[in-house]
Amino acid sequence: MNWIRVADVAGLVFMFAGALLCLLAGIGLLRLPDVLTRLHAATKPQSFGLLLVLIGTGLWLRSFVDLSTLLLVGVFQLLTSPVAAHMVGRAAYRTGRLDRDNLVQDELGEALSHGGQDRPTEES
Repeated sequence: MNWIRVADVAGLVFMFAGALLCLLAGIGLLRLPDVLTRLHAATKPQSFGLLLVLIGTGLWLRSFVDLSTLLLVGVFQLLTSPVAAHMVGRAAYRTGRLDRDNLVQDELGEALSHGGQDRPTEES
């Protein structure tokens, strides 16, 4: 068995595992009860699943241009996914669309109680 065959099989395994994680993330978006748990399903397994698919695709393609493009896609996914989840969570908090009884610690509420600012000032 040569290394090309091993890379193809490993790529298949990575892509299958990534697709399974993306599927579970999609099911989580539909089945989980509130905004915060849905954000977890939308970011963590989805991002990791995409990275596994990109690794599997890189093992199949093996050219520098393709690998650099896949690397850029992975980096942009890792940069934008947490920011988008943060903004959706903050919007849900401000509009009252989440269950505050299930929050263990409400740091944003404490910060907003200091004069309506996002962060408390050093004077307070």
